[in-house]
Amino acid sequence: MAQQTREAAQSEASPVATARDQTVTFPYRRHPDQDVSLDGPAVARHPVVVVGAGPVGLALAIDLALQDVPVVLLNNDGRLCVGSRALCFAKRTLEIFDRLGCGQRMVDQGVSWHLGRVFFHHQQVYQFDLLPEPGHERPAFINLQQYYVEGLLVERAQQLPLLDLRWHHEVVGIEQQPDHARLTVRTPEGDYPLLAEHVVACDGARSPLRGMLGLDTHGRTFKDRFLIADVRMRAPFPAERWFWFDPPFHPGQSVLLHRQPDGVWRIDFQLGWDADPEVEKRPENILPRVRTLMAEAAIAAGGQGEVPDLELVWASVYTFACMRMDRFRHGRVLFAGDAAHGVSPFGARGANSGVQDAENLAWKLAWVVQGRAPQALLDSYASEREFAADENIRHASRSTDFITPKTEISRLFRNATLTLAQDFEFARKLVNSGRLSTATVLEESVLSTKDETPFGGCLRLGAPLVDAPVLLEGAPAWLLRQTLSGRFSVVAFADDDGPVDGTQQAIRQTIAEAFDGLPPPTVLAISARWLHDATGLARQRYDGIPGTVILLRPDQHVCARWRRPDAASIRAAVQRATACA
Repeated sequence: MAQQTREAAQSEASPVATARDQTVTFPYRRHPDQDVSLDGPAVARHPVVVVGAGPVGLALAIDLALQDVPVVLLNNDGRLCVGSRALCFAKRTLEIFDRLGCGQRMVDQGVSWHLGRVFFHHQQVYQFDLLPEPGHERPAFINLQQYYVEGLLVERAQQLPLLDLRWHHEVVGIEQQPDHARLTVRTPEGDYPLLAEHVVACDGARSPLRGMLGLDTHGRTFKDRFLIADVRMRAPFPAERWFWFDPPFHPGQSVLLHRQPDGVWRIDFQLGWDADPEVEKRPENILPRVRTLMAEAAIAAGGQGEVPDLELVWASVYTFACMRMDRFRHGRVLFAGDAAHGVSPFGARGANSGVQDAENLAWKLAWVVQGRAPQALLDSYASEREFAADENIRHASRSTDFITPKTEISRLFRNATLTLAQDFEFARKLVNSGRLSTATVLEESVLSTKDETPFGGCLRLGAPLVDAPVLLEGAPAWLLRQTLSGRFSVVAFADDDGPVDGTQQAIRQTIAEAFDGLPPPTVLAISARWLHDATGLARQRYDGIPGTVILLRPDQHVCARWRRPDAASIRAAVQRATACA
């Protein structure tokens, strides 16, 4: 629970309860680490210091603490973000939040959705379903304002004794040494030094740490402006994603409409490069535009064009770029989230990819700090998430080019595609109103062991495990929920017939031999006697014939799979997945 002091946790309102009015603040607290001089010998040293308490920094710090790594989280001010900002959180991100212990509260607080509609002028072109099949615990997406997400993560962080969250502690200097970094931290009482074996910069797109190290991002800036307006109203529209190309109420531009909690709706208006941001943010200019949109949306929803009462909650005008750092690791400093990469907002790839950065890095840092893996494992964080950033930038750039064509030929192609999409499936595949966030598949990672035999099903090597319903001792459960933070997991498909399950016994013995001397994995045996695949979806999705074994990294990504492996093969794959091979 967020509060004025830790001691008053039970009596103070939480960030979630009060975030709606944006008044939550966290006070400065002096820390014993400050009781040294800048040149004193007794400078405190910590295994990991995370800089920036946004969604990415909070998720990373929570994950580390859950894996028994003491972590210091520094933030330069004492408040949650202002405005909805990151809004759409994907199924994969919710599964990560589940493992961190706050996924259900995110879903309960948010607006779940899976359907989207695309309009051209005033006509609906088509609609799509982002989760058309059953058998998943989490929705395709929830809409939840970033300040709520931060508030829930802060509450979770403050439940963990190994997580030291310091508000109003700003990093103003950094010096790297071979085995640590020395930080200068500024507080209302003055500066103090801090040593960290590893520093993770989660300090946003303008990353002060990146600037202190003389580093930069490179990429493409898009010459266009967009208005975000959060508007409170009682509107009867469904919880769907509605996107208009060249609508009559905003000709020549695009508009995006999303429903949020608290009766607030998020609207993105394309403005064009010549728009004056200060003029566009004025309520007297925003509300008439919103009323016209609402009349059109009411007709699209089957109404008569009724316009509800409107209240402007927050507005911002932004430009965007698709950028990334050349490398995400620089010695003892690693970069994650917007500090490392940035994309256009279409497709919800910013916060989702940042949280997935944190998930990728947390277990690797834990294994390195705890002496179970070499520093080379952290290089795989950089290579894997650089690959993911390139994938996200590619998708975001293509979305932006389709939404905001810069030449007449491009506009003609887009409009022809939208016209054809009303009647032809092939054209719908070409429409790009923002390819929505999906987890990156790490098949070519140096940590992955290539398949020795063919596999069918939808699960790919390097992908996160796809969830499936199971029965655990006769009670309904979900497969992903059975994995534990910081551990490898093994999904083993055993025979279901006969009084004694010989396949399961053999697999368990093989796994025990493979992990001899290593932290024991979580064994998920799919059989009638343990995790019962009552619907058959697990076997179908993973091509799980009896004897199949799937090895999951601690971040739930598949790093190896076999048909009846021996202990040596499993052990070799674990060594490879931890950069020990």
